[in-house]
Amino acid sequence: MATAELTDAKMKTFEELESAVRSYSRGWPTIFQKAKGYKMWDTDGIEYIDFFAGAGTLNYGHNDQTMQEKVIEYIRNDGIIHSLDMGTNPRKEFLERFKEVILTPRELDYKVMFPGPTGTNTVESALKIARKVTGRDSVISFTNAFHGMTIGSLSVTGNSFKRHGAGVPLHHSVSMPFDDYVEDQDTIAYLERFLEDSGSGVALPAAIILETVQGEGGINAARMEWLKKIETLCKRWDILLIIDDVQAGNGRTGTFFSFEPAGINPDIVCLSKSIGGFGLPMAITLIKPEYDKHWGPGEHNGTFRGNNLAFIAATEALSNWETDDFALAVQEKAAFLSKNVEMIIDKYPELKGTPRGRGLMQGIAIDVDGLADDICAEAFNRGLIVETSGPNDEVIKFLPPLIIDIEGLEKGLGILEDSIKHVLAK
Repeated sequence: MATAELTDAKMKTFEELESAVRSYSRGWPTIFQKAKGYKMWDTDGIEYIDFFAGAGTLNYGHNDQTMQEKVIEYIRNDGIIHSLDMGTNPRKEFLERFKEVILTPRELDYKVMFPGPTGTNTVESALKIARKVTGRDSVISFTNAFHGMTIGSLSVTGNSFKRHGAGVPLHHSVSMPFDDYVEDQDTIAYLERFLEDSGSGVALPAAIILETVQGEGGINAARMEWLKKIETLCKRWDILLIIDDVQAGNGRTGTFFSFEPAGINPDIVCLSKSIGGFGLPMAITLIKPEYDKHWGPGEHNGTFRGNNLAFIAATEALSNWETDDFALAVQEKAAFLSKNVEMIIDKYPELKGTPRGRGLMQGIAIDVDGLADDICAEAFNRGLIVETSGPNDEVIKFLPPLIIDIEGLEKGLGILEDSIKHVLAK
């Protein structure tokens, strides 16, 4: 009771002055003060292992020293901070490095667009250019998709709670079953039948948009075979393929782009979150040149699309991709996490758990109402930041910084297991 009273007093300002829409400060009721690598500390000096990474924004960890030093040096030298899309050295250097380190080695040819510095805005720009290029207005998305909280992005999002918040009808989109949404059914054949049948009521869309691993939707990972079939379908019907790599990209699944193992070449790619290096707002939309030329100057813009501090950190972050070493390290840690997830599921059958995801974007789907929430709440009390996802918050979602070491994973998983034991013993 005393702890609860102290927590109430600590969070009083947020309760009294901040909007009711606040979310994370409710689930993790403390005041965070410091962070480094994969650890965070609150004002009481309590240490937390971070299995959340700013919802995937901190792939390179909290306060990477080199990024931090370069940003501080730029500020001290009175560098341009705000520039919209005027030419600056940080913008120039990022574009050159991104082409050199990311695009050219993967034989990808994209124009780099800077929309507003959020995930939802890169999605909005992708939908807009797809409609402009094709002259069609509808877009196909998938069950349990999450693409953002603005009207266009919400229209291709599956979650009913978030869609309801729009307050207006969300049109010009059609939701189709994601891979494995219907057990033992070929969802590609289902989708193609809708396109083939003139009586289906589904118009030929401008684009198909998808996440290769659905983050907010429950850590649902599409098979590579399914992704290849989607690309083939898009080519057959002259539909643009948009990959939303806002959360699954930037190395989260073990390769820079989450779609690389499938060998596909999307028409448009959306990146945000960790593209900014160490938590600074930034987003880019990658568009094939033949489609990008349809834009008129300023046709899609944003006041903060010229975040030079983010360009500096982002350029430094690209150094991780000069060789295969970083990706291989992520894959090794992903295998360790996957092995331990399987062990936990086997050890605690009461969870009725199933593994989800790939790379360092994994989860445990728990088929017991409310249990995932209870476990995550107990984990916070014990020093682990981990959240739930899925339409019913039924999945414990693991999203640690990619720079976490095995010791950090072991410690976090140990806290998780202790939390599971405690909750199951109630």
